[in-house]
Amino acid sequence: MAKHTMICAGIDAAKLKLDAALECCSERLRVDNTPAGHKALLDWLRRHQVTRVGIEASGGYEQAVVAELRRNGFVVIVFQPGRVRAYAMFHLKRAKNDNIDADLIAICTAAVKKIHAPPDPRLAPFAEHLTMIDQIVEDIARHKNRLETCRDARIRQVWKEEIARLEKHRKIELKSLVAAIRRHQDLAVRLDLINSVDGIGLPTAVAILVRVPEIGRLTREQVAALVGLAPYDDDSGGRSGTRHIAGGRKRPRSALYAAALPASMRWNAQLIALYQRLIAAGKLHKVALVACARKLLIFVNTVVARGTPWQRHQNPRPSAIPHAATAR
Repeated sequence: MAKHTMICAGIDAAKLKLDAALECCSERLRVDNTPAGHKALLDWLRRHQVTRVGIEASGGYEQAVVAELRRNGFVVIVFQPGRVRAYAMFHLKRAKNDNIDADLIAICTAAVKKIHAPPDPRLAPFAEHLTMIDQIVEDIARHKNRLETCRDARIRQVWKEEIARLEKHRKIELKSLVAAIRRHQDLAVRLDLINSVDGIGLPTAVAILVRVPEIGRLTREQVAALVGLAPYDDDSGGRSGTRHIAGGRKRPRSALYAAALPASMRWNAQLIALYQRLIAAGKLHKVALVACARKLLIFVNTVVARGTPWQRHQNPRPSAIPHAATAR
């Protein structure tokens, strides 16, 4: 039988340059991180019959070339920097420069066994818009902190006016984002399903829809780990350590944690019961809130997988997904 060889390339992205390397040989390429440089990179990859490309996330500097590669039919894997560095440490490679990084990314790309489907390209502009809204919220929090410590009446008035202006701007931008999402029928249906869960307000629903596009296609364990709400063991020998959450996507995790407080105090009967049970068992307030945030995410995952809105005061039934969420 003929042996089929998959040729992989790795790209180290920076603000101004892109360094590319092939996994199968020592040939390299450096181009500008511009449309012209992207075209030269595509020609080079086609000339070497590359089918799979890996690239390290670099604070957004990689996004344009990733989009161009996917538009041209390449399978693209975006690595978190920690994964590439861990692979280097495993192979006892401590040196670091752009060429070495490109080589390592190419090797990591060839080693990947499971390729996940690329995210919906329609969500990219929504994510950027949502990030701007999140930044407005952060600015409001900064101004509130300044207002709290300010004693000058005139300056306090300045901060109050700025907070009011930003609050108005946030509402306008959120309304604009929701309108843009609702122009897509399938996204509008998914947004309404997420928003139907008691305790999930519209801002949180938008955050889950945009930041967790895998929602409804994963098991309860997988979605909790993806968002960073899964408790991990810390045991060794006879020692049983405290379970902690770790990793995952920070922005949707923050949105769910913020939603868990009012949901577990007022809006969601099942979360109220869960919170009270955990507190009665001696759990700390924050531990109980994290558990409620995780359960809230599981509720959303089940509702989207099932395709029917949340039924108030009823336990969500398991979906067709194996090990799908069930309320306990």
